[in-house]
Amino acid sequence: MNRTGTYVAFDGLGQADPSKSDFRYYSLLQAWSANKQIDFKITNSHEKTYAVRDSSSRATLYARIRERLSASKNMVVILSENTRKSGSVLSYEIEQAIDNYKIPLIIAYPAYSAIWNVDDDLSVMWPTALSTRINMPGTEAIHVGFKKEPLMNAIPRFTINGEHLSNGRNVYSRDAYVTWEIVK
Repeated sequence: MNRTGTYVAFDGLGQADPSKSDFRYYSLLQAWSANKQIDFKITNSHEKTYAVRDSSSRATLYARIRERLSASKNMVVILSENTRKSGSVLSYEIEQAIDNYKIPLIIAYPAYSAIWNVDDDLSVMWPTALSTRINMPGTEAIHVGFKKEPLMNAIPRFTINGEHLSNGRNVYSRDAYVTWEIVK
């Protein structure tokens, strides 16, 4: 399968109402991509396979996740202060992305405009699946503020066949955020 998609993962927080979960950030990514006035395009891995219904079995859901990950060049992981440590599908998605598909992670934090170091403030939002893998050899990740510019920069760069990240704790420089006019 051609690995051209970006898989977007977030914690649905067990909510039926998407506005009460981190789904709203996924929706914002979709809106940026759909807006012809914004130079932001994402090939969404979720649109490459059959939809999964709320009534689908966990086995069906996990099979679709694996199918989508196998078509993905990278994964955007959205983490908020509400992200659960365990018990969500997000944990499975992270495990599969790192362990089986060797997909680089672009970890975006909606509570932050810019990230210049990976510290305890960020790690409290990590699901256990990420915490146990972040320092493992072979894990590739960059941590960014949830802003259009760093996401636009990271998505085409850090891919299965693109630039490789040295470890699981990479960040952009302060100068990059200044260039993007996110900070002064």
